[in-house]
Amino acid sequence: MMLRMMAVAALLATTATAAPTVTEADFVARDFRFSDGKTLPQLKQHYRTLGTPIRNAKGEIINAVMVGHGTGGTGAQFLVPQFARLFEPGGTLDAAKYFIILPDAIGHGGSSKPSDGLKMAFPAYDYGDMVRAQGQLLDHLGVKQLRLLAGTSMGCMMGFQFGIDLPDRAAAIMPLACNVIEIAGRNRQWRSMAIQAIKADPAWNGGNYTAPPEQGLKLGMALQAMASSAPVRQQADWPTRAAADAAATAVLSRPGASMGDANDRIYQLDASRNYNPAPNLARITVPVTWVNSADDFINPPGVGEPERHVRAMPQARYVLIPETTETRGHSTHTWSIFWEGELKALLARSQ
Repeated sequence: MMLRMMAVAALLATTATAAPTVTEADFVARDFRFSDGKTLPQLKQHYRTLGTPIRNAKGEIINAVMVGHGTGGTGAQFLVPQFARLFEPGGTLDAAKYFIILPDAIGHGGSSKPSDGLKMAFPAYDYGDMVRAQGQLLDHLGVKQLRLLAGTSMGCMMGFQFGIDLPDRAAAIMPLACNVIEIAGRNRQWRSMAIQAIKADPAWNGGNYTAPPEQGLKLGMALQAMASSAPVRQQADWPTRAAADAAATAVLSRPGASMGDANDRIYQLDASRNYNPAPNLARITVPVTWVNSADDFINPPGVGEPERHVRAMPQARYVLIPETTETRGHSTHTWSIFWEGELKALLARSQ
């Protein structure tokens, strides 16, 4: 075990030596209709790409890989070394071989969101809307079918939603860190508490604030910090009361403006309100490798019955990463060293 931990630590310490070029662009969908009945004349989707499309004899792109980000994130989160190592020369998703697409989901990053001006009048988007918009983005890019769809956290859930709603658009799916059941129990509670904390802050003013509702945002961020926590690793990182207190103070000392827009945050947290792909998983017939972590506070072992639900998909495999001082709790999804072997196996069995 000690030798394994030393090997993992050495791999985690490596840094990129030849990062591929990243291109950013926007796609605008016209008259996009949301599930709540509202329509936006223009829905902007920001995205990043790495690599170059490769086409078959029919002119179809055959090497596209799309990776979906988590709640409150952007496609840029996959450019950190612990994930982007996959895109480097010789990597499992080498950008010289694959056309990598990293979209900002609706309500996030450079894509259309409440803080663009509509505030709380922005359409109440859900994961179905976000997936449908990404389908239109793929149409714009000329991608009929993805070689691989991957996603972390919210992107994991969107992967299952994508597989159900757009069953012919991905040849393989790798969801990382989520469940397939309705967002309820503790998972919904922390989201609901974070939303209520923002709305209860007098500065929020029904969404028409002139300064960030800092107290509400800070409470919400504290709840998310606990939801993303990894007990064994954090005990090792902060082994004394003083160290743990200092880490807590660092979270609560962030200025409200650095925590993002409050209205955007409400929408991001509530977008999962009607997520529940479990009854329709049989629609996903392509190879799937679903990976969770044993130290994931949001999706812990014993919740969601993934071992049972995975059997509803004819070519699916479920993997649970054991907890160690090296794993990162819910955020293990971004540390590719823990699941890269499963990714290689999925690409091999989905050829």
